[in-house]
Amino acid sequence: MQYMLLIYGNESAMQSRTQEEMGQMMGAYQAYTEAMQQAGVFKQGAPLQPSATATTVRIADGKAQVLDGPYAETKEQLGGYYLIEAPDLDTALAWAGRCPGASYGSVEVRPVWAM
Repeated sequence: MQYMLLIYGNESAMQSRTQEEMGQMMGAYQAYTEAMQQAGVFKQGAPLQPSATATTVRIADGKAQVLDGPYAETKEQLGGYYLIEAPDLDTALAWAGRCPGASYGSVEVRPVWAM
């Protein structure tokens, strides 16, 4: 079964990190990605641009409304994702627990509905 690992964190805190801290974090993500690839669970993953670059589309009164930026104010923003193939939820949760993002934010694990 496929699972999405949705990585949330505080963008303001992330932007205040030093170059050294960012390098360490990126190294941790690279090692994590390589471990998933070696285990054969990695399908896809990517970091996202800051939420200020987001555009939200909503239908109101039958018309599409396009809004700049994120629609909801939250303490944590979606910063990236991994799509993995795992035999069960426990395995997906174990991989989420190893994600570097779990140490400074949260990782939401969601099964993907097969279409």
